[in-house]
Amino acid sequence: MPENSYTGEQYDVTSRGVNDQGNSYDHRVSESGAHSYHYSNSNGSYYYQNSDGSTYYNSGDGFSTYTSSSGYTTQNYGSK
Repeated sequence: MPENSYTGEQYDVTSRGVNDQGNSYDHRVSESGAHSYHYSNSNGSYYYQNSDGSTYYNSGDGFSTYTSSSGYTTQNYGSK
């Protein structure tokens, strides 16, 4: 079983596909029953939508942003 590097929980991928923009996604269910989505975009970026409402986006070329469920946002430059 894969492990979520953020929470440390293992998860199952319950479905996956490709959306209209050509980006792949998967739906994940963790050991605790939390649901989340992971998107791998055709431009090299990726995005997580977590069960608590938080999101994480990585551009694939050095920019990332995390938004907490309460709306607090942090951004980083220079990390892949």
